[in-house]
Amino acid sequence: MIHTTLKIGEQLRSVDNLPPPERDPQVLWLEVNAPSAEEAASLRERFGIDTRPQVGNVVEEDDLLYLRSQLIELSADGEPRFSSVTFVLGDRFVATLSDDAEFRPFNAVLHRCKRRPSNAESPKALLRLLLQTANDGATAVIDHVADALVQTTAEISEISDGYDEQGRELGVGDLSATMHRLNDREELILQCVEAQLTLERSVRYLSDEVDNRTEADLQVLVNELAGDVAGTKEHAAFQHEKVRYLQMAVTNILNIKQNEIIKIFTIITAVFLPPTLIGTLY
Repeated sequence: MIHTTLKIGEQLRSVDNLPPPERDPQVLWLEVNAPSAEEAASLRERFGIDTRPQVGNVVEEDDLLYLRSQLIELSADGEPRFSSVTFVLGDRFVATLSDDAEFRPFNAVLHRCKRRPSNAESPKALLRLLLQTANDGATAVIDHVADALVQTTAEISEISDGYDEQGRELGVGDLSATMHRLNDREELILQCVEAQLTLERSVRYLSDEVDNRTEADLQVLVNELAGDVAGTKEHAAFQHEKVRYLQMAVTNILNIKQNEIIKIFTIITAVFLPPTLIGTLY
């Protein structure tokens, strides 16, 4: 599946599939998701793009620069989705390659380009916007996790008190379910951190491609993007520390409740031990 964005004068136009070959000079962005063999052959022949997985995360081939990153987006139903995306930077165009036909985290890019034409001024400017959009997606996922942790904190407080708002007694089973959710969120946050590391690398390579003298304004934007990516990574690291703290709190509460259960059984055993001993003697 290919979605093509053409730049005709100062206007942007989005079309499905590849345009006729005579329009190739107008192609600005190729969004490629799970291409067919025929589509892959056309991309190779007309644009020199190799859709096969590259050997490394950063590859320079002919006049194209391939940057592979792990990206994340929050789907419409609120579930985080991960996928590998390869950014391809050329002199005339940008391409995004993904093996997942449903993973399209750049739906807002074209609208942002139309609202601010400078975002589509050059392939490098468009790549900066694509990377910015990817970082915004990661930020949304981390904020989603942070909101969930606030709710989990309240749940742990209820379990510590022993009863929920409806007066139901909470015990070891509730703690085990909470710990399971915390483990899932820890794994999700670690995936976010890993994704930010790959995105950070892509931004660094884009910065190397920007000319500080002729593209000074773009360099400022790329530098700001690098700061945003680093800030998102730090936010993810902070949430990871919060998860670890909550896991420790749950473990401590679980130990306390288990000790209380053992204490009860010890008392019961002590109460029934004398009659048992007497009965054994008789």
